[in-house]
Amino acid sequence: MDHKPARTGIGHVRGVTDDLTRPSKRSPSSTIVIKLGTSSIVHEETHQPLLSILSSVVETVVNLRSHGHKVVLVSSGAIGVGLRTMDIPQRPKSLSKKQALSAVGQGRLIALWDNLFGQFDQRIAQILLTRGDISDRTRYLNAVNTLKELLSMGVVPIVNENDTISVSEIKFGDNDTLSAITSSMIHADYLFLLTDVDGLYTANPRKDPTARKIDIVTSVADIRAQVSTSTLGSNLGTGGMETKLIAAEIATGAGVTTIITSSKIPSTIVDIIDYYTTLRLSSCPSSGTSSPVPKLQTIDLEHVNSSLNLKRPPHTVFKPSPVPVRDLKAWTSHTLYPAGGVIIDSGAHAVLSRRESGGRLLPVGVLGVRGSFASGQAVRILIRCLPEGSVAEKSEKRPHSAGPDEKTGHVYSEVSLSRTSSSSSLVGDLESDTQTIMDDDMHVMHGSEESDSWEVKEVGRGLANYNSAQMSRVKGLNSSRIPQLLGYADTEYVVENITIRIPVN
Repeated sequence: MDHKPARTGIGHVRGVTDDLTRPSKRSPSSTIVIKLGTSSIVHEETHQPLLSILSSVVETVVNLRSHGHKVVLVSSGAIGVGLRTMDIPQRPKSLSKKQALSAVGQGRLIALWDNLFGQFDQRIAQILLTRGDISDRTRYLNAVNTLKELLSMGVVPIVNENDTISVSEIKFGDNDTLSAITSSMIHADYLFLLTDVDGLYTANPRKDPTARKIDIVTSVADIRAQVSTSTLGSNLGTGGMETKLIAAEIATGAGVTTIITSSKIPSTIVDIIDYYTTLRLSSCPSSGTSSPVPKLQTIDLEHVNSSLNLKRPPHTVFKPSPVPVRDLKAWTSHTLYPAGGVIIDSGAHAVLSRRESGGRLLPVGVLGVRGSFASGQAVRILIRCLPEGSVAEKSEKRPHSAGPDEKTGHVYSEVSLSRTSSSSSLVGDLESDTQTIMDDDMHVMHGSEESDSWEVKEVGRGLANYNSAQMSRVKGLNSSRIPQLLGYADTEYVVENITIRIPVN
């Protein structure tokens, strides 16, 4: 007699490996962020809500909550729902019309979620954010505390960008990026990016029959050369596979396991979490002593899976960074809109690329300043390069940039850098904003340092301790000169909390 698989909970199918994959008492509860795009919420042509998918997502979230997990839902779709409400056939191009449609659709969208979750007596909360809301450190921490408090109360926060008031300078760009920043804010364990395909492919699988799915990604930067991302995305949404790679880069840099899988079967999320829980538990030492469950980034996934012979749910996993960037550095890198730039020499770039540098820059390593910024604002960390892309070094090696700092007694090679008390990672993952910035009229360069042949390229971000005019006065000098030139010295470091996305090759 044929035996059909039995269901355990809502939307979860038990198979032959259920005894292995069922979470045990040793399995820790996880914080999970699930991102659902517009194309998974409303029909691309009719703009009707896709109730079957939405209902399955709700069932999956309720199932995860019943297993002790905390869940945040990042939901797009306000403009799509607004199109249906106002009977407009296609997404408008003007900003004011899109913002108006978002205002119309957001109320109906959250009402729809509330209705669906209400069938299971699951309470939800609406959180609308812009980058401007969390660019202030106090407001950022308030948002973090609110999210954590809601989760501790058993509420499912539903996050969306506040499109009604967003402008280009304060937009996250798309909800893939918003979901990655949200997962970083709450130190989530998993970020699920639900899309219309079941993983990351080397090409668009709907058009290229030779497209191959990539199961495990350890470096987003390395995988970009292997995949084609230009053809994926819907007419209603703002993202595509490229935005998901950007989101994965941000999230994994913050220590969050990131997964791309299909929105058509949301219950796969439960299977994936059970799958990785089993791999982690199987990697525990066999000794009788109680030991912590190993982190996913420390496990050889393919080796452990081959030894257990588990069925792998369809998905692509991006392994988190073994040295994640947290808190202040993550906030600086991903949530702040940089006000200007600080050009550093090649020696500074080399030292900042090392973990032990602490992410602090002294003025001796500064070549110039771009734009106008105030103390405390985020700035781009820039290096000079030739138009062909080769980093120039000869003109950057100034005699005074080597040797011990007279004030601190530290010894520097080419450039004076910081104390090594901080063990925070420097090689963080920033937003994809590393395009070459051409010379403009908003820079401060003097004398022999200025050349029409130079370009500058962003390699990282940090927080300025002095404004642009002050930094221009002390650039290239020993830190002991700061009080003499400025009349005060709050700190010897001109930029702190630096994360370097592009290290020295």
